[in-house]
Amino acid sequence: MTTPLGTVPTARAGAPEHPDSSPHGYAAGLLVLRLVIGLTMAAHGAQKLFGWFDGPGLDGTGQFFTMSGYPAGHTMAVVAGLSEVLGGLGLAVGLFTPLAAAAVVGTMINALAVKWGGGFFAPKGVEYELLLTFGAAALALTGPGRYALDRWVPVLRSHRLRYGALALILGVVLAGIVLLVRN
Repeated sequence: MTTPLGTVPTARAGAPEHPDSSPHGYAAGLLVLRLVIGLTMAAHGAQKLFGWFDGPGLDGTGQFFTMSGYPAGHTMAVVAGLSEVLGGLGLAVGLFTPLAAAAVVGTMINALAVKWGGGFFAPKGVEYELLLTFGAAALALTGPGRYALDRWVPVLRSHRLRYGALALILGVVLAGIVLLVRN
């Protein structure tokens, strides 16, 4: 097949851009990323809500929120814990992925605000929080991949960048509102 002079050849519809690319490879990579970020966040939220994994539970987390300048520390502990558990589990199974990622991003923005100023590296740094925040944001923008429950949700069956972007905007705005009520 020859291409007329001055035109750019186009790939066949549905053909991979590169012969070595694999949609299953991308889907498997997204699954691994979703599982690691999602289960990490769910476990972190379980520490807050239930005291699992040597966590402080609601009372200890509520006291921490109060000491960090948030009003109604116990309520904020419930909101943060639920956001982390539900957002994390949503990411892990790939259900309502844009909203699950936004919940994680919003929670982690607040964690960054509390912890900011201690440098980049542990133990007082923010590299862990930044990794979780941007990993979740990447999942909101890319979608969950083909190994996800979103494949059975009609609106989310075919991921759209705008869904991820709108969800992230929602997460950032809500995180900002929570930060505004912080002393």
